[in-house]
Amino acid sequence: MTDAESRDELHSEPSLSGQSRSGKTKIVLLVAVVALVTIAVIAWVIIKSTQPANVTAAKPQTPTVTTTTVISQTVNKDLRLPGELRAYQNVAIYPRVQGFVESINVDRGSIVKRGQLLVRMSAPELVSQTGEAEARVRAAQQQRLEMESRVQNVREQRSEAEAKLAADEGTYKRLKAASATPGVVAENDVDVARGVVEADRARIRALNENEKAAHAVVQSQIQNEKATREAANSVRDIESYLKITAPFSGVITERNVDKGSLAGPASGSASTPMLRLQEVSRLRLVISVPEADVSGVESGARIGFTVPAYPGEKFFGVVQRISHTLDERTRTMPVELDVINDSARLAPGMFPEVTWPVTRPQASLFVPASAIATTTERTFVIRVRDGKTEWVDIKRGVSVGDLVEVFGDLQDNDVVTVRATDEIRPGMSVVTKQAPPSK
Repeated sequence: MTDAESRDELHSEPSLSGQSRSGKTKIVLLVAVVALVTIAVIAWVIIKSTQPANVTAAKPQTPTVTTTTVISQTVNKDLRLPGELRAYQNVAIYPRVQGFVESINVDRGSIVKRGQLLVRMSAPELVSQTGEAEARVRAAQQQRLEMESRVQNVREQRSEAEAKLAADEGTYKRLKAASATPGVVAENDVDVARGVVEADRARIRALNENEKAAHAVVQSQIQNEKATREAANSVRDIESYLKITAPFSGVITERNVDKGSLAGPASGSASTPMLRLQEVSRLRLVISVPEADVSGVESGARIGFTVPAYPGEKFFGVVQRISHTLDERTRTMPVELDVINDSARLAPGMFPEVTWPVTRPQASLFVPASAIATTTERTFVIRVRDGKTEWVDIKRGVSVGDLVEVFGDLQDNDVVTVRATDEIRPGMSVVTKQAPPSK
Protein backbone atom coordinates (compact mmCIF):
# COMPACT_ATOMS: atom_id res chain seq x y z
CA MET A 1 0.00 0.00 0.00
CA THR A 2 1.20 3.46 -0.90
CA ASP A 3 1.21 6.45 1.36
CA ALA A 4 -1.54 8.03 -0.74
CA GLU A 5 -3.86 5.02 -0.30
CA SER A 6 -3.14 4.99 3.39
CA ARG A 7 -4.15 8.57 3.66
CA ASP A 8 -7.34 8.01 1.71
CA GLU A 9 -8.31 5.10 3.96
CA LEU A 10 -7.70 7.22 7.03
CA HIS A 11 -9.85 9.97 5.64
CA SER A 12 -12.74 7.60 4.67
CA GLU A 13 -13.23 5.91 8.07
CA PRO A 14 -14.22 9.10 9.92
CA SER A 15 -16.81 9.82 7.14
CA LEU A 16 -18.59 6.44 7.52
CA SER A 17 -18.71 6.85 11.26
CA GLY A 18 -20.47 10.25 10.91
CA GLN A 19 -23.10 8.85 8.54
CA SER A 20 -23.97 6.05 11.00
CA ARG A 21 -24.52 8.51 13.80
CA SER A 22 -26.79 10.70 11.62
CA GLY A 23 -29.10 7.74 10.69
CA LYS A 24 -29.53 6.72 14.29
CA THR A 25 -30.56 10.23 15.20
CA LYS A 26 -33.29 10.27 12.52
CA ILE A 27 -34.70 6.96 13.72
CA VAL A 28 -34.89 8.22 17.28
CA LEU A 29 -36.66 11.38 16.18
CA LEU A 30 -39.16 9.39 14.09
CA VAL A 31 -39.99 7.07 17.00
CA ALA A 32 -40.43 10.07 19.26
CA VAL A 33 -42.82 11.76 16.80
CA VAL A 34 -44.88 8.56 16.42
CA ALA A 35 -45.04 8.21 20.19
CA LEU A 36 -46.15 11.80 20.63
CA VAL A 37 -48.85 11.42 17.96
CA THR A 38 -50.08 8.21 19.56
CA ILE A 39 -50.20 9.83 22.98
CA ALA A 40 -52.09 12.82 21.54
CA VAL A 41 -54.67 10.59 19.85
CA ILE A 42 -55.24 8.57 23.02
CA ALA A 43 -55.56 11.75 25.04
CA TRP A 44 -58.07 13.19 22.56
CA VAL A 45 -60.18 9.99 22.69
CA ILE A 46 -60.12 10.00 26.50
CA ILE A 47 -61.11 13.65 26.67
CA LYS A 48 -63.93 13.14 24.16
CA SER A 49 -65.27 10.09 26.02
CA THR A 50 -65.33 11.91 29.35
CA GLN A 51 -67.15 15.00 28.02
CA PRO A 52 -71.04 15.10 28.35
CA ALA A 53 -72.98 13.94 25.32
CA ASN A 54 -74.81 17.22 25.06
CA VAL A 55 -71.46 18.97 24.76
CA THR A 56 -70.00 16.68 22.10
CA ALA A 57 -73.17 15.78 20.17
CA ALA A 58 -74.87 18.23 17.95
CA LYS A 59 -78.28 19.36 19.25
CA PRO A 60 -81.22 17.77 17.23
CA GLN A 61 -83.69 20.15 15.68
CA THR A 62 -87.05 20.38 17.60
CA PRO A 63 -90.00 19.78 15.23
CA THR A 64 -92.64 22.47 14.76
CA VAL A 65 -96.35 21.50 14.78
CA THR A 66 -99.38 23.54 13.89
CA THR A 67 -101.91 23.62 16.74
CA THR A 68 -105.43 24.75 17.47
CA THR A 69 -107.59 24.87 20.59
CA VAL A 70 -110.47 22.68 21.68
CA ILE A 71 -113.66 24.71 21.55
CA SER A 72 -116.87 24.28 23.51
CA GLN A 73 -120.20 24.97 21.87
CA THR A 74 -123.79 23.84 21.88
CA VAL A 75 -124.67 21.08 19.43
CA ASN A 76 -127.34 22.26 17.04
CA LYS A 77 -127.73 20.03 14.03
CA ASP A 78 -130.53 18.46 12.03
CA LEU A 79 -130.48 14.78 11.11
CA ARG A 80 -132.42 13.22 8.26
CA LEU A 81 -134.15 10.15 9.66
CA PRO A 82 -136.65 7.82 7.99
CA GLY A 83 -140.05 7.39 9.61
CA GLU A 84 -143.32 5.57 9.10
CA LEU A 85 -146.87 6.89 9.25
CA ARG A 86 -149.39 4.62 10.97
CA ALA A 87 -153.08 4.92 11.72
CA TYR A 88 -153.72 6.32 15.18
CA GLN A 89 -156.12 3.45 15.79
CA ASN A 90 -156.22 0.30 13.70
CA VAL A 91 -158.63 -2.54 14.47
CA ALA A 92 -159.58 -5.75 12.68
CA ILE A 93 -163.30 -6.37 13.21
CA TYR A 94 -164.48 -9.93 13.90
CA PRO A 95 -167.92 -11.06 15.11
CA ARG A 96 -168.11 -12.19 18.73
CA VAL A 97 -170.20 -15.24 17.83
CA GLN A 98 -170.50 -17.34 14.72
CA GLY A 99 -173.36 -16.48 12.42
CA PHE A 100 -174.44 -15.47 8.94
CA VAL A 101 -174.15 -11.97 7.54
CA GLU A 102 -177.66 -10.67 7.20
CA SER A 103 -176.73 -7.20 5.96
CA ILE A 104 -173.55 -5.11 5.55
CA ASN A 105 -173.82 -1.35 5.29
CA VAL A 106 -170.22 -0.25 4.50
CA ASP A 107 -167.49 -0.88 1.95
CA ARG A 108 -163.82 -0.06 1.48
CA GLY A 109 -163.29 3.70 1.83
CA SER A 110 -166.52 4.31 3.76
CA ILE A 111 -166.24 7.02 6.41
CA VAL A 112 -168.06 5.93 9.59
CA LYS A 113 -168.88 7.45 12.96
CA ARG A 114 -168.48 5.84 16.34
CA GLY A 115 -171.45 3.60 17.18
CA GLN A 116 -172.64 3.38 13.56
CA LEU A 117 -174.10 -0.03 12.59
CA LEU A 118 -171.72 -1.81 10.23
CA VAL A 119 -172.97 -5.42 9.98
CA ARG A 120 -176.11 -7.26 11.13
CA MET A 121 -175.83 -11.03 11.62
CA SER A 122 -178.25 -13.87 12.42
CA ALA A 123 -177.82 -17.08 14.49
CA PRO A 124 -180.62 -19.73 14.14
CA GLU A 125 -179.41 -21.66 17.20
CA LEU A 126 -180.07 -18.67 19.45
CA VAL A 127 -183.51 -19.92 20.65
CA SER A 128 -182.28 -23.38 21.68
CA GLN A 129 -179.25 -21.98 23.48
CA THR A 130 -181.47 -19.56 25.39
CA GLY A 131 -183.84 -22.38 26.48
CA GLU A 132 -180.96 -24.56 27.66
CA ALA A 133 -179.44 -21.71 29.63
CA GLU A 134 -182.73 -20.90 31.36
CA ALA A 135 -183.24 -24.59 32.26
CA ARG A 136 -179.77 -24.69 33.87
CA VAL A 137 -180.66 -21.60 35.87
CA ARG A 138 -183.86 -23.21 37.19
CA ALA A 139 -182.00 -26.41 38.14
CA ALA A 140 -179.31 -24.48 39.99
CA GLN A 141 -181.97 -22.46 41.79
CA GLN A 142 -183.79 -25.66 42.87
CA GLN A 143 -180.56 -27.17 44.20
CA ARG A 144 -179.86 -24.03 46.16
CA LEU A 145 -183.34 -24.05 47.75
CA GLU A 146 -182.91 -27.69 48.76
CA MET A 147 -179.60 -27.00 50.45
CA GLU A 148 -180.99 -23.96 52.24
CA SER A 149 -183.85 -26.14 53.55
CA ARG A 150 -181.28 -28.66 54.80
CA VAL A 151 -179.35 -25.92 56.58
CA GLN A 152 -182.57 -24.75 58.25
CA ASN A 153 -183.34 -28.30 59.37
CA VAL A 154 -179.85 -28.67 60.90
CA ARG A 155 -180.32 -25.37 62.73
CA GLU A 156 -183.62 -26.57 64.21
CA GLN A 157 -182.01 -29.82 65.37
CA ARG A 158 -179.21 -27.86 66.96
CA SER A 159 -181.72 -25.66 68.82
CA GLU A 160 -183.45 -28.77 70.18
CA ALA A 161 -180.10 -30.26 71.19
CA GLU A 162 -179.12 -27.04 72.96
CA ALA A 163 -182.39 -27.05 74.90
CA LYS A 164 -181.90 -30.68 75.90
CA LEU A 165 -178.30 -29.92 76.95
CA ALA A 166 -179.51 -27.11 79.20
CA ALA A 167 -182.03 -29.44 80.90
CA ASP A 168 -179.54 -32.27 81.29
CA GLU A 169 -176.89 -29.93 82.69
CA GLY A 170 -179.43 -28.72 85.32
CA THR A 171 -180.20 -32.29 86.32
CA TYR A 172 -176.52 -33.14 86.54
CA LYS A 173 -175.76 -30.14 88.71
CA ARG A 174 -178.59 -30.96 91.15
CA LEU A 175 -177.53 -34.60 91.42
CA LYS A 176 -173.91 -33.61 91.96
CA ALA A 177 -174.92 -31.15 94.70
CA ALA A 178 -177.06 -33.76 96.39
CA SER A 179 -174.30 -36.34 96.23
CA ALA A 180 -172.33 -34.19 98.61
CA THR A 181 -174.57 -35.62 101.37
CA PRO A 182 -173.73 -39.29 101.86
CA GLY A 183 -176.53 -41.72 101.07
CA VAL A 184 -178.86 -39.21 99.38
CA VAL A 185 -177.94 -39.94 95.69
CA ALA A 186 -176.22 -42.97 94.32
CA GLU A 187 -172.86 -42.28 92.67
CA ASN A 188 -174.00 -44.19 89.58
CA ASP A 189 -176.83 -41.71 89.01
CA VAL A 190 -174.34 -38.85 89.01
CA ASP A 191 -172.16 -40.65 86.46
CA VAL A 192 -175.16 -41.35 84.23
CA ALA A 193 -176.19 -37.67 84.35
CA ARG A 194 -172.65 -36.60 83.45
CA GLY A 195 -172.62 -39.00 80.48
CA VAL A 196 -175.88 -37.58 79.19
CA VAL A 197 -174.49 -34.04 79.30
CA GLU A 198 -171.34 -35.05 77.42
CA ALA A 199 -173.44 -36.85 74.79
CA ASP A 200 -175.58 -33.71 74.35
CA ARG A 201 -172.49 -31.61 73.85
CA ALA A 202 -171.08 -34.06 71.31
CA ARG A 203 -174.35 -33.99 69.37
CA ILE A 204 -174.31 -30.19 69.29
CA ARG A 205 -170.75 -30.19 67.97
CA ALA A 206 -171.74 -32.65 65.26
CA LEU A 207 -174.75 -30.53 64.31
CA ASN A 208 -172.51 -27.44 64.13
CA GLU A 209 -170.17 -29.24 61.73
CA ASN A 210 -173.15 -30.38 59.66
CA GLU A 211 -174.45 -26.83 59.52
CA LYS A 212 -171.08 -25.50 58.38
CA ALA A 213 -170.84 -28.14 55.66
CA ALA A 214 -174.39 -27.47 54.51
CA HIS A 215 -173.75 -23.73 54.55
CA ALA A 216 -170.64 -24.25 52.36
CA VAL A 217 -172.72 -26.27 49.92
CA VAL A 218 -175.32 -23.48 49.88
CA GLN A 219 -172.62 -20.93 49.04
CA SER A 220 -171.36 -23.18 46.26
CA GLN A 221 -174.90 -23.52 44.93
CA ILE A 222 -175.30 -19.73 45.05
CA GLN A 223 -172.13 -19.30 42.97
CA ASN A 224 -173.28 -21.99 40.59
CA GLU A 225 -176.64 -20.31 40.20
CA LYS A 226 -174.93 -16.97 39.62
CA ALA A 227 -172.71 -18.49 36.95
CA THR A 228 -175.64 -20.13 35.18
CA ARG A 229 -177.58 -16.85 35.30
CA GLU A 230 -174.60 -15.03 33.78
CA ALA A 231 -174.37 -17.71 31.10
CA ALA A 232 -178.05 -17.28 30.39
CA ASN A 233 -177.60 -13.51 30.20
CA SER A 234 -174.71 -14.05 27.78
CA VAL A 235 -176.96 -16.12 25.58
CA ARG A 236 -179.61 -13.41 25.75
CA ASP A 237 -176.97 -10.85 24.80
CA ILE A 238 -176.06 -12.77 21.65
CA GLU A 239 -178.69 -10.79 19.83
CA SER A 240 -176.82 -7.58 20.65
CA TYR A 241 -173.53 -9.23 19.62
CA LEU A 242 -175.05 -9.91 16.22
CA LYS A 243 -175.15 -6.15 15.67
CA ILE A 244 -171.61 -5.00 14.89
CA THR A 245 -170.99 -1.26 15.34
CA ALA A 246 -167.97 1.00 14.80
CA PRO A 247 -165.81 1.29 17.96
CA PHE A 248 -164.50 4.70 16.85
CA SER A 249 -164.80 7.15 13.96
CA GLY A 250 -162.62 6.38 10.98
CA VAL A 251 -162.39 4.86 7.51
CA ILE A 252 -163.13 1.28 6.44
CA THR A 253 -159.91 0.16 4.74
CA GLU A 254 -160.72 -3.53 4.26
CA ARG A 255 -163.88 -5.59 3.58
CA ASN A 256 -163.81 -9.38 3.28
CA VAL A 257 -167.46 -10.56 3.62
CA ASP A 258 -170.72 -10.17 1.75
CA LYS A 259 -174.37 -10.82 2.56
CA GLY A 260 -174.90 -14.48 3.43
CA SER A 261 -171.28 -15.14 4.40
CA LEU A 262 -170.62 -17.31 7.44
CA ALA A 263 -168.33 -15.48 9.84
CA GLY A 264 -167.01 -16.22 13.31
CA PRO A 265 -164.54 -15.10 15.97
CA ALA A 266 -160.82 -14.98 15.20
CA SER A 267 -159.23 -18.42 15.45
CA GLY A 268 -155.60 -17.34 15.03
CA SER A 269 -153.27 -14.69 13.70
CA ALA A 270 -154.00 -15.82 10.13
CA SER A 271 -157.77 -15.32 10.46
CA THR A 272 -159.26 -12.89 7.97
CA PRO A 273 -161.34 -10.12 9.57
CA MET A 274 -164.75 -9.09 8.31
CA LEU A 275 -163.71 -5.44 8.19
CA ARG A 276 -160.75 -3.27 9.10
CA LEU A 277 -161.30 0.18 10.55
CA GLN A 278 -158.58 2.83 10.86
CA GLU A 279 -158.56 6.29 12.39
CA VAL A 280 -156.74 8.53 9.89
CA SER A 281 -157.78 11.99 11.01
CA ARG A 282 -154.84 11.71 13.38
CA LEU A 283 -151.75 9.63 12.56
CA ARG A 284 -148.76 8.24 14.42
CA LEU A 285 -145.33 9.04 13.00
CA VAL A 286 -142.86 6.45 14.31
CA ILE A 287 -139.14 7.33 14.23
CA SER A 288 -136.18 5.20 15.31
CA VAL A 289 -133.71 7.65 16.90
CA PRO A 290 -130.04 6.50 17.06
CA GLU A 291 -128.62 5.87 20.52
CA ALA A 292 -126.14 8.76 20.27
CA ASP A 293 -128.95 11.27 19.67
CA VAL A 294 -131.62 10.23 22.20
CA SER A 295 -130.50 12.75 24.84
CA GLY A 296 -132.15 15.57 22.91
CA VAL A 297 -135.57 13.91 22.70
CA GLU A 298 -138.17 16.10 24.42
CA SER A 299 -141.88 15.48 24.73
CA GLY A 300 -143.93 18.20 23.07
CA ALA A 301 -141.27 19.17 20.50
CA ARG A 302 -142.60 20.15 17.07
CA ILE A 303 -140.82 18.21 14.31
CA GLY A 304 -141.00 18.76 10.56
CA PHE A 305 -141.06 16.09 7.84
CA THR A 306 -141.67 15.62 4.14
CA VAL A 307 -143.26 12.84 2.08
CA PRO A 308 -142.55 11.79 -1.53
CA ALA A 309 -146.23 12.27 -2.45
CA TYR A 310 -145.95 16.04 -1.88
CA PRO A 311 -142.42 17.14 -2.81
CA GLY A 312 -141.42 20.55 -1.52
CA GLU A 313 -144.23 20.62 1.07
CA LYS A 314 -143.44 20.33 4.77
CA PHE A 315 -145.66 18.76 7.42
CA PHE A 316 -145.32 18.78 11.20
CA GLY A 317 -145.89 16.46 14.13
CA VAL A 318 -145.56 16.73 17.90
CA VAL A 319 -143.52 14.31 20.02
CA GLN A 320 -146.01 12.54 22.33
CA ARG A 321 -144.67 9.09 23.23
CA ILE A 322 -141.06 8.11 24.02
CA SER A 323 -140.35 4.43 24.61
CA HIS A 324 -137.38 5.10 26.96
CA THR A 325 -135.75 1.84 25.85
CA LEU A 326 -133.47 0.84 23.00
CA ASP A 327 -134.05 -1.84 20.41
CA GLU A 328 -131.32 -4.41 21.08
CA ARG A 329 -130.84 -5.17 17.39
CA THR A 330 -130.71 -1.66 15.94
CA ARG A 331 -129.62 0.31 19.04
CA THR A 332 -132.31 2.88 18.34
CA MET A 333 -135.14 4.28 20.45
CA PRO A 334 -138.67 4.35 18.97
CA VAL A 335 -140.36 7.75 19.31
CA GLU A 336 -143.95 8.53 18.27
CA LEU A 337 -145.28 11.84 17.00
CA ASP A 338 -148.93 12.79 16.63
CA VAL A 339 -149.78 14.22 13.22
CA ILE A 340 -153.09 16.00 12.62
CA ASN A 341 -154.48 14.83 9.29
CA ASP A 342 -157.88 16.50 8.99
CA SER A 343 -157.39 16.93 5.25
CA ALA A 344 -156.69 13.19 4.84
CA ARG A 345 -153.81 13.97 2.48
CA LEU A 346 -151.43 11.77 4.45
CA ALA A 347 -152.05 8.06 4.68
CA PRO A 348 -150.88 5.18 6.87
CA GLY A 349 -147.96 3.33 5.31
CA MET A 350 -146.17 6.42 3.94
CA PHE A 351 -142.43 6.69 4.67
CA PRO A 352 -141.58 10.34 5.38
CA GLU A 353 -138.13 11.87 5.82
CA VAL A 354 -137.98 13.54 9.23
CA THR A 355 -135.82 16.56 10.06
CA TRP A 356 -134.73 15.51 13.54
CA PRO A 357 -132.97 18.22 15.64
CA VAL A 358 -129.92 16.97 17.54
CA THR A 359 -129.23 18.79 20.78
CA ARG A 360 -127.23 18.08 23.92
CA PRO A 361 -128.28 18.97 27.48
CA GLN A 362 -124.91 20.73 27.86
CA ALA A 363 -122.17 22.19 25.65
CA SER A 364 -119.89 19.74 23.82
CA LEU A 365 -116.21 19.86 22.83
CA PHE A 366 -115.17 20.11 19.18
CA VAL A 367 -111.91 19.74 17.25
CA PRO A 368 -111.12 19.79 13.53
CA ALA A 369 -111.62 16.48 11.78
CA SER A 370 -107.90 16.40 10.87
CA ALA A 371 -106.98 16.59 14.57
CA ILE A 372 -108.32 13.06 15.11
CA ALA A 373 -106.08 10.08 14.40
CA THR A 374 -107.46 6.56 14.12
CA THR A 375 -105.42 3.38 14.32
CA THR A 376 -106.43 -0.25 14.59
CA GLU A 377 -106.22 0.03 18.37
CA ARG A 378 -107.44 3.51 19.30
CA THR A 379 -108.83 6.86 18.25
CA PHE A 380 -107.04 9.86 19.74
CA VAL A 381 -106.01 13.50 19.50
CA ILE A 382 -102.55 14.85 20.30
CA ARG A 383 -102.56 17.41 23.08
CA VAL A 384 -99.54 19.69 23.69
CA ARG A 385 -98.71 20.72 27.24
CA ASP A 386 -95.54 22.57 28.23
CA GLY A 387 -93.99 21.73 24.87
CA LYS A 388 -94.60 17.99 25.29
CA THR A 389 -97.06 15.85 23.34
CA GLU A 390 -99.53 13.38 24.81
CA TRP A 391 -102.14 11.12 23.24
CA VAL A 392 -105.70 11.50 24.52
CA ASP A 393 -108.21 8.77 23.65
CA ILE A 394 -111.56 10.10 22.44
CA LYS A 395 -114.86 9.00 20.97
CA ARG A 396 -116.44 10.70 18.00
CA GLY A 397 -119.82 12.42 18.10
CA VAL A 398 -121.68 14.36 15.44
CA SER A 399 -120.00 16.44 12.75
CA VAL A 400 -120.83 20.13 12.47
CA GLY A 401 -119.18 21.64 9.41
CA ASP A 402 -115.40 21.05 9.61
CA LEU A 403 -115.58 20.25 13.32
CA VAL A 404 -116.23 16.92 15.03
CA GLU A 405 -117.75 16.46 18.46
CA VAL A 406 -115.40 14.51 20.76
CA PHE A 407 -115.78 12.84 24.13
CA GLY A 408 -112.71 12.18 26.26
CA ASP A 409 -110.29 13.59 28.82
CA LEU A 410 -110.23 17.03 27.23
CA GLN A 411 -111.05 20.51 28.44
CA ASP A 412 -112.12 23.69 26.73
CA ASN A 413 -109.14 25.60 25.27
CA ASP A 414 -106.80 22.57 25.41
CA VAL A 415 -104.09 22.86 22.70
CA VAL A 416 -104.10 20.02 20.15
CA THR A 417 -102.26 19.46 16.90
CA VAL A 418 -104.16 20.35 13.75
CA ARG A 419 -103.01 17.15 12.06
CA ALA A 420 -102.73 14.08 14.25
CA THR A 421 -100.51 11.19 13.24
CA ASP A 422 -98.93 8.30 15.10
CA GLU A 423 -95.52 9.59 13.95
CA ILE A 424 -95.80 12.22 16.68
CA ARG A 425 -95.09 10.03 19.67
CA PRO A 426 -96.17 10.79 23.24
CA GLY A 427 -93.58 12.77 25.21
CA MET A 428 -91.97 14.42 22.16
CA SER A 429 -90.73 17.97 22.50
CA VAL A 430 -92.31 20.22 19.90
CA VAL A 431 -92.53 23.86 18.99
CA THR A 432 -96.13 24.97 18.53
CA LYS A 433 -97.41 27.22 15.80
CA GLN A 434 -100.95 28.50 16.10
CA ALA A 435 -103.09 27.73 13.06
CA PRO A 436 -104.65 30.74 11.33
CA PRO A 437 -108.34 31.27 12.12
CA SER A 438 -110.71 29.57 9.70
CA LYS A 439 -112.57 31.82 7.32
